[in-house]
Amino acid sequence: MTIRHCVFLKFRADVPASEKQAIYEQLAALGVHLQIDHMSYGPNVSPEGLHQGFVDGFTMDFPDAAARDAYLVDGKHQEAGARLVAALEGGVRGLLVFDIEV
Repeated sequence: MTIRHCVFLKFRADVPASEKQAIYEQLAALGVHLQIDHMSYGPNVSPEGLHQGFVDGFTMDFPDAAARDAYLVDGKHQEAGARLVAALEGGVRGLLVFDIEV
């Protein structure tokens, strides 16, 4: 069963759009050596106003939990994750992760 890895973000106000894009591209490049079927990223476009400050985010689809688990411990993921966390309000507190089976 496919695992959709949903990550919601609160970037610091001083992080330029170019750095956000570079972070997303670094994460997307992980699909070259990991089993990432699809990645989408960008700003929240919901009109509901229920984002609680998480106004950016991305999703990754993995073919199964084993592929997701391999991604989580991968060194290149750890490197990209550290760069991402450094760009967020409050570090890891600016991050929300939610995985669902689809």
